[in-house]
Amino acid sequence: MTQPHDQLFGPLFEAVQMSGIFPDSKTFVDCIPKRSPDEILEAYQKEKSKAGFDLQNFVNQHFEKPTPPTTNFKADTSRPIEDHINLLWDVLKRDADKAVPGSSLIPLPHPYIVPGGRFGEIYYWDSYFTMLGLQAAGRVEMIRHMVDNFSFLIKTIGFIPNGNRTYFLGRSQPPFYSLMVSLLAEELGDEILIKYLPYLEREYNFWMDGHEDLTAANPATLRVVRIEDGVFLNRYWDSRPVPREESWREDVELALESRREATQLYRDVRAGCESGWDFTTRWFRDGRSLDTIRTTEILPVDLNALLYHHEQILARAHQLAGNNSEQRFFEKRAANRLDALIDLCWDARGGWFQDVDFINQQQTGIPSVATMFPLFFKMASGEQAYRTANFVEQNLFRPGGVVTTSNHSGQQWDAPNGWAPLQWVTIAGLRNYGFDLPAEMIRSRWIDLNQKVYRNTGKMMEKYNVEDLSLSAGGGEYPVQDGFGWSNGVLLRLLSE
Repeated sequence: MTQPHDQLFGPLFEAVQMSGIFPDSKTFVDCIPKRSPDEILEAYQKEKSKAGFDLQNFVNQHFEKPTPPTTNFKADTSRPIEDHINLLWDVLKRDADKAVPGSSLIPLPHPYIVPGGRFGEIYYWDSYFTMLGLQAAGRVEMIRHMVDNFSFLIKTIGFIPNGNRTYFLGRSQPPFYSLMVSLLAEELGDEILIKYLPYLEREYNFWMDGHEDLTAANPATLRVVRIEDGVFLNRYWDSRPVPREESWREDVELALESRREATQLYRDVRAGCESGWDFTTRWFRDGRSLDTIRTTEILPVDLNALLYHHEQILARAHQLAGNNSEQRFFEKRAANRLDALIDLCWDARGGWFQDVDFINQQQTGIPSVATMFPLFFKMASGEQAYRTANFVEQNLFRPGGVVTTSNHSGQQWDAPNGWAPLQWVTIAGLRNYGFDLPAEMIRSRWIDLNQKVYRNTGKMMEKYNVEDLSLSAGGGEYPVQDGFGWSNGVLLRLLSE
């Protein structure tokens, strides 16, 4: 498999990314070389010292810049938003990939749906919420294609990367694969769980890699943390402690401004990307500044709730396959994780689930809608669910839905933004415990906001400002994107109910 661009092109890569010749650092890593990397590097070494050398011209000569597929699609706001979304599926569809030498794209064998905007590849956790809309639209075959693509990545790489790009090979994203398989099983029957059992196990083993070597004196490695003998929780991680290839200049500049050791800062930044919440004050030591990010020191509520579900699905799949000992093993793992999460993450005084700083053995104290994941997976007691629902209503409800956190930091996963996947998790979590009135309140507010922006712009957005309904969104590393896979999926699912 092709190496990331920073390894293929070394000094040329750094020169391009640090020069700022592309306003978006993602552009160059998506470029396709017109010659072999060795030939391009040799030409660069010969030409860079010549008088009048122009880096921009050199890149234009030796690389093909990414261009989005041409479509004739034009939004018509007189068209119902459901029709708009159903037309967008084909706009956002990509056919099975052909391998292109030197490209950062990891070719997938089946068609798939991309988010849109600057994101022309598949993304891991986005895809589950896209699939909710595909299910509502009756496009079961596309769901199967996407599950098969993720299974292909598990088989060939050993895990599901952040997206199908070589610069994502150091990290994954929130593990929604078990939910994708479960969604497909809803349509095609329980035999689906048996069919995908080998992939479910290998994906789980990726997240648990190294757990057997942990001790009380050495309690953490990679993505797993030992709580006590036989009991483990997980954290986010990235295997490459270097600047992100797609945000190289930004990360180098952050490290220069920070007083922290650079490699640890890079790993924490990358781990923040693995969380999918890139970025948020959930991960910041001081609750304000990106250079205090400490993602690898935190046990996230949502990650561990997702892996609880994965353990449950593994137990169910083994039960269906008649593997009784394996069934009991994963049932025990799930029970242990549930007990550990409740013990460590439940704030009995405040009445909500918190992330945990396992280094200092204390809860982080930063409210976020991640507190709803234990309700989404039915992990909370009735009292815990009631108090969590009240906490979210009092602290995170906004005119357009639920805000991601209550902090205004300028980061895109903080206030004032709301995101489709977290609206879905909150609505479904409330419904699981019979809190239908607040669930409907969020549903109607989110639908109204999506429809208003669509009428005004003809677009579906990546994220929305749920506090000031006169705006679309704001904050983050890049401009607001339109398209948009998971927003389409969640809205269509909500409208279909």
